[in-house]
Amino acid sequence: MDLTFVFERLGIALGLGLLVGLQRESAASRLAGIRTFPLVTFLGAVSAMVAQPLGGLVIAGGFIALAILILVGKASELKDGPVDPGLTTEVAMLLMFGVGAYLIVGHLEAAIAIGGTVAVLLQFKGQMHGVVEKLGEGDLKAIMQFALISLVILPVLPNESYGPYSVLNPQKIWWMVVLVVGISLGGYIIYKFFGKDAGVLLGGVLGGTISSTATTVTYSRRAAHSPADSRLAAVIIMIASAIVFVRLLLIIVLVARPFLRAAAPPLLIMLLVLWAPSVVMWFRGRREPSDLPEQENPSELRSALLFGMIYAIVLLAVAAAKDRFGNRGLFVVASLSGLTDVDAITLSTSQLVTEGRLAPAEGWKVILVATMSNLVFKGGAVAVLAGRTLLARVAPLYALALGVGALLLILWP
Repeated sequence: MDLTFVFERLGIALGLGLLVGLQRESAASRLAGIRTFPLVTFLGAVSAMVAQPLGGLVIAGGFIALAILILVGKASELKDGPVDPGLTTEVAMLLMFGVGAYLIVGHLEAAIAIGGTVAVLLQFKGQMHGVVEKLGEGDLKAIMQFALISLVILPVLPNESYGPYSVLNPQKIWWMVVLVVGISLGGYIIYKFFGKDAGVLLGGVLGGTISSTATTVTYSRRAAHSPADSRLAAVIIMIASAIVFVRLLLIIVLVARPFLRAAAPPLLIMLLVLWAPSVVMWFRGRREPSDLPEQENPSELRSALLFGMIYAIVLLAVAAAKDRFGNRGLFVVASLSGLTDVDAITLSTSQLVTEGRLAPAEGWKVILVATMSNLVFKGGAVAVLAGRTLLARVAPLYALALGVGALLLILWP
């Protein structure tokens, strides 16, 4: 083993051990502190070096010896009085032994990341407990349901294609469900922390992240019962409509990054067209109070299954339309599916572009048509649910966005 390599890894082991030990010393840990943790990390590194010629049992022996020492230390604490029932320091010691060993036999970057994460987790104990206290039973249920969707259901689904055109792959479909639900869940958790204190701007952003259509319907109903709130409702609806394009760009980045080069410019233009007047409206009335309506849990299994069904139907419709009518058929499907949901058509179109079955220059146009159809649907919802007052504020901006979208479809190369 090269001597430079050895001293480099031992130096990093010392630094990580000191970092975690410093935190434990500041927390007044009785078991281990600023001296013990560097020694533990050194022990792991030296065990891994000795294991190179003698075998991996050396590392196992060092780990067992450390565990025995920890038990002896806990036993000595019993003689001095009440013992802290927590095992945080003990687990951290065992983990830092592993970090020291992994510095020698594994990836340097991963070992540093693990050691740094240990220090951060130990330091932010109070803040993390505060986060859990702020989350209610329903919020924890949402997180666990997402774990069910992503960690239990996804791995067991077959990774094979079925059905007409061989486009129905259960695992790939459910992976897209996990992606969309995860984005919505992120907005939902942020909403639970800010709630009624979110304000108009953040209210629109969170509404667009969770569901812009649901936000439009909710505020339209509120404006119908209280016409005086129509300007506030218009601002939040427009901001939520603009955030849709941020959401779509994020989806493209995650599932079809090369497609972003073609899709980003026109979608960013649409974002600006909706965002700019929304911010001007918000700036004029930014001091008005705003309480966000209660948001639904986006990780409900029923909602996930519904989106999965919609996505599967859109996949079939896109494949059939492209097979029978060429690319023109895709625009019809986009117009229909975009009425209620633009995520599904964005995912299916991005998949076609990734597979080389659709040119990027055509792909972004399909997505744009879907977003324009969605704006028409939202405008109709405002007209039906809220009436003329809110419609008079929203319709001109929607008309402007639709006009710009039409020009992009015609003139953009």
